[in-house]
This record gives sequence, C-alpha cells and structure tokens, in this order.
Amino acid sequence: MPEPHDQPPPGPRAADPAAPPSPSRAFLEKVAYIAAPGTIVLGLLYYFGTTYTQAYYATFGVPTADLQLSVEAYLVRSPSAIFFPLWLLLFCGLAVLLVLGCAGRLVGRPEQRARREAVTGWLLATGLLLVLAGFPVFFWEDRLPRLPEGWLRQFVPCLTVALGATLAFAAVQLRLSSPDGRDRADPGDRADPGDRTADRLWLAAGALLLGVLTMSLFFGMARYVAAAGRVEAMQDAAGGYVSSPRAVVYSRVPVTHHAPGILFDDLGSAKGPYRYQYRGFRVLAKTPARLYLVSHVPGQKSRTLVVLPDDNTVRIEISP
Repeated sequence: MPEPHDQPPPGPRAADPAAPPSPSRAFLEKVAYIAAPGTIVLGLLYYFGTTYTQAYYATFGVPTADLQLSVEAYLVRSPSAIFFPLWLLLFCGLAVLLVLGCAGRLVGRPEQRARREAVTGWLLATGLLLVLAGFPVFFWEDRLPRLPEGWLRQFVPCLTVALGATLAFAAVQLRLSSPDGRDRADPGDRADPGDRTADRLWLAAGALLLGVLTMSLFFGMARYVAAAGRVEAMQDAAGGYVSSPRAVVYSRVPVTHHAPGILFDDLGSAKGPYRYQYRGFRVLAKTPARLYLVSHVPGQKSRTLVVLPDDNTVRIEISP
C-alpha cells in the first residue's frame, strides 16, 4: 500500500453540473436579457426619429446634415411619430390573435380532423396569395399600377403582405398544434421520421413568415413616419408657424428675398451699421453657420425659405 506522501496530488475538481450559477453570472445573464431588447428599441426609435426629422425638413428644403442634431433630439421626436400606428398595430394584432385562437379551438378536436385540414389549407393558400400580391411593392413599386394618392398608396401594399404573413403563420401554428402534431412532439413517440422532417419544415416556414411579417410592419412604419413628417410640415406652413419663435432681422446690407408678409424698414445711418430691419420672420432651424427663416403668413404657399449666414453681417432678435 503506497504511503500517503507517495499518492499523486488531487487534480482540479470538475464543476458540479447541479451546482447553481454564481451570483455574478446570474446577474450578467439578467442584464443581457434586459439590455438586448433595450438596444433594439433604442435603435428603432433613433431610426424613426431620423426618418421623421428628415421628412419634415426636406419639405422646406433644409438638409438635416446641416442641423447637426444630437441622438437625444432624434429620440425625442420618434414617440410622437409612432404612437398612433404602434397602438393601432397592437390592437389589430390582438384582434387577429383572438379570432385565430377561437378558430383554432373550434377545429382543434380530434374528430374534426378533416375540417382542420381544410381550414389550414385555406389559411395557408390565402396568406401566400396575399404575400405574393403585395410583396413586389418592396422592389418594383415604380412599375406597379399607381394607387390613389394618399394613405392607400402608402400602406395598402405593406399591410397586405403583413396580413398574408399572419394568415400563413396561423396555418403553420394550426398544423403544428393539431393532435397529430402533439403526438409526434412527444419525446417517447415512434413516429415516422418523415413526419418529424415535415414538422421541421413547417417550423422553418413559420420562422420565415415571422421574418416577412416583421419586415413588412417595419416598412409600413417607416412609410408612416415619413408621411407624418411631411404632413406636420404642411400643417405648420398652413398655420403660419405659430410654434416657431419670432425673429427680427437687422442687417448691414439689404436682404433680397421673396417671403410674403415681411415688413421692411430703413432705420438710417444714425441707428448704427445694422440699419435695415425686417419683421415677420419665424425661425425654422438654426445651424452653427446658417439661419433658416420662414414667413409668418399662413397658407400652403408660404414655404419660401430664407437662408441667412450666421455672422457679423446680420443681427437677430428672437422672441417666443
């Protein structure tokens, strides 16, 4: 029998698979579950805020690259732009899920197998036809027949794709949640390998349909946000930019412009170098090098933009 000092030193003990994770690891896992969705939400808010801002200022001809807005400025603009369509999509999605859930319960009994297969085939065929009918708009929108101007032209194609993907995904769920599908999903079953392969293909089809649904909704939301920016710009122009601050311009030299409703006054040389006064402007945007001014006159045709350099040639008095 070997002496105790002759025995080899014990090696590192294997980790006990049943041991609970360390507190630090559990904390990091919880942070990952929270941070990943939060990052996606912030990215979407930034994208929609950028889309809204670009559409708004492009209506007046202002390049957003000159504005040098911060990330926070884009994030602040996004909630008001997506509030209505987001709630509408949530309510519509809830209604669709309730209807399809009730339909699944009605045809989910084993004795209604023939009816369930008929409903599954009808949902799948209808959904795929709607997807194929609306999907070309993503690539060949300019070649398709023109829809009427307005919201129909903007959102009917992408909502058609979303509805088709939802119906087809409901068919996949109905197929996989059938009594036969549950029997094959049992770990102890001895179903035909071909049936298990078919189930995997149905699962893959469901994942693809979820991707199509997500992309179509994203495309529709982006279109809505861009249209909301343009509509907001038109409304501000029609109302005379009441929410924009007033500006009185004092210039060293006469300012040539075509903005309506601007009052001009030559104060004379006794008032100093800034003798030319212009009243009636509203500040639309300001950059480190330029001032973008519009007229206070309401009306759709009052979108004339006056761009002045922000230097010592002009002096601006701004008031609410």
